[in-house]
Amino acid sequence: MSDSVRIVEVGPRDGLQNEKTPVSVAARIAFIEALVDAGLHTVEVGAFVSPKAIPQMVNSDSVLRGVNHHPDSEFRVLVPNEKGYDAAHEAGARVIAVFASASEGFSRANINCSVAESIERFKPVVIRAKADGIKVRGYISCVLGCPFDGEVKPQAVVDVARLLWELGCYEVSLGDTIGVGTPLKARQLLRAVAGAVPMANLAMHFHDTYGQALANLYAGMEEGARVIDSAAGGLGGCPYAPGATGNVATEDVVYMLEGIGIATGVDMPKLVVATNEVSRLIGRPPVSRVAAAINAKMRVVNRE
Repeated sequence: MSDSVRIVEVGPRDGLQNEKTPVSVAARIAFIEALVDAGLHTVEVGAFVSPKAIPQMVNSDSVLRGVNHHPDSEFRVLVPNEKGYDAAHEAGARVIAVFASASEGFSRANINCSVAESIERFKPVVIRAKADGIKVRGYISCVLGCPFDGEVKPQAVVDVARLLWELGCYEVSLGDTIGVGTPLKARQLLRAVAGAVPMANLAMHFHDTYGQALANLYAGMEEGARVIDSAAGGLGGCPYAPGATGNVATEDVVYMLEGIGIATGVDMPKLVVATNEVSRLIGRPPVSRVAAAINAKMRVVNRE
């Protein structure tokens, strides 16, 4: 197994947008800066979406402008349409992400259109971004199951992934949005999609609803996948999937990777401090098992 894995920190966007408690622009900037200081240099920082639909992402332009653009860091933003692209471009975005679903039911519930229609909506965004020298990442949701349609066939994921790749997305992130996947299904999915998109250009974006995310990631790594999306503290969830937990926690991913000899460059104590602060702001403890264990250990040490 290769000793190189890239972690994409999605807490400030995919994590916070699904938390009920909004976080201020200043606090979001501080959170992002703390994550970068901890060694996470690829970070999703916001989404240029309707503030009525996702109020937690309001003023993402101020966040993108306000973060310190470190030479070794890459900040990404979600852009659903041309209006969002205009705002992202004006704010200085250098990497954007577009979003599609592998499930018709989820697509209609989430953005009120079919999968094909959703792709037509952001085609102009990808074309304009390429002309402007801006990289585009593609997201696919519900790759291992849907709260409305149930099982999602791998071929449906392959079809969407191929479209995103052919449009010009340099990377395609496969999202187990409701966290129902198992290692075997994750392995089979990656094998299938790798026939349309090179494995080096695939990312794993797994939620941990059934406690399988780390096992699924490991299975994907055995297949050759080397990009992992995660969120500090396990932030997030899915509003259309009751009981669905957030993204796999960055702390848990780092602990696993370091434990199998893969250096991440992440400073765990600094990461836990960042997680604790954002958890305080949203009013709930981190979902991360590793963060919880470290916090418990520190409480014992402080009492002694």
